[in-house]
Amino acid sequence: MLDRAEAPSRHEIQDIDLIRPDEVIFDNGVRVFIFRAPTQELIKAEFIFQNIFDGSEDSLLHTCASHMLKEGTKTRTGAQIAEEIDFYGAYLMPEYSFDQTALTLYSLNKHLNAVLPVVHDILSAAIFPEEELETYIRNNKQTLQISLQKNEYVARRLFFKNLFGESRYGRVPTEEAYDKLNRDDLIALYQKQIQPQNCTLILSGNITDDVLKHVRALFDVQWANTVDTNSIVAPKFPVFVPSTVMETRADALQSAIRLGIPTINRVHPDFPAIQFVNTLLGGYFGSRLMRNIREDKGFTYSIGSAFASLQHTGFFTIATEVGVDSTQATLVEIEKEFTILRETAAPEEEIALVKNYILGSVLGSIESVFSHADKFKAVYFYGLDISYYTRYNEIIRNMTAADVQRIANTYFDYNNLLKIVVGRNN
Repeated sequence: MLDRAEAPSRHEIQDIDLIRPDEVIFDNGVRVFIFRAPTQELIKAEFIFQNIFDGSEDSLLHTCASHMLKEGTKTRTGAQIAEEIDFYGAYLMPEYSFDQTALTLYSLNKHLNAVLPVVHDILSAAIFPEEELETYIRNNKQTLQISLQKNEYVARRLFFKNLFGESRYGRVPTEEAYDKLNRDDLIALYQKQIQPQNCTLILSGNITDDVLKHVRALFDVQWANTVDTNSIVAPKFPVFVPSTVMETRADALQSAIRLGIPTINRVHPDFPAIQFVNTLLGGYFGSRLMRNIREDKGFTYSIGSAFASLQHTGFFTIATEVGVDSTQATLVEIEKEFTILRETAAPEEEIALVKNYILGSVLGSIESVFSHADKFKAVYFYGLDISYYTRYNEIIRNMTAADVQRIANTYFDYNNLLKIVVGRNN
């Protein structure tokens, strides 16, 4: 019988056993990764395409194309697509990021054969109707006008523009850019990018032999490459020079603050250790920035930092909103935390807490076969495999105060940061 007066035994989190997918390459070039879970009747199919930029870094065109994928094909209207998907209780979602565009389908195993032809139609015969494009442009221009009244939104735009210039990572939407969107450019991008040879398909769930046979029939036999997809061209970034950018708004009650710097991405061997130091500084609710700026000083409701990995670079950022009377004081306190991080050894208790938080978060994120697929996807497009997580966990478990200081002095220098303030600098 369970003795409820006795606490369960405790042990450190060790390595996490992730599912290794089966890999199949279709004759037309589609790379398929299969995560099998025979007891899971829900199937997730992710059709992922590398974003292609041929001399242009116009990311708005890619965003528009992703949003409008479901708006109509040669044989179905957008309303008919939505009705067919909904009838079978499925869910179809376009997704856009800086580096990839995806179309993700969730469906019960028993209905997959009925909804996959709709996906095939979208990926082979989308037409981007002119009327729907006009609606998209009108709605997004209105949304942009509203968003530009928000200090946090403006700060985020200034941050990426000053960090990455006119590259695909630094482009921000404008009303003029929306007005230049046209159907011919969308179709030209679609025909170059949505090609089998540029597609990675991740299948997870109860992927039986029959399911795979049906997928192959539609997305191998009946899906041909019509153009040669060009190799992915890396963006060209401006030389980064630390600066302070202030946009004053006389009637502002709050200032939006964004600090950051371009840096390494996931392929660099220091990335796990950087994630550790970032978590300690501002990456979770008990971080130093939260304890100082929110709990001690009461300047803000929330402040956080992050090291983000992109395919061709990475960046570090700190974001918060504070009362205008606390703008300068907040920047002073953030600089103090950087100095302490670089010059003072972190207490062992704090290091142990951050270790448990990070490893526990990784363990808690493995909820289902779909989580295993997400972990794989997070490293695959960097040329890595799931052994990355074994090394990641090992580095986290072995972090010391000396490691924290080494990383802090290499990557966390307040004087090297871009500093964006939108509001008032009091």
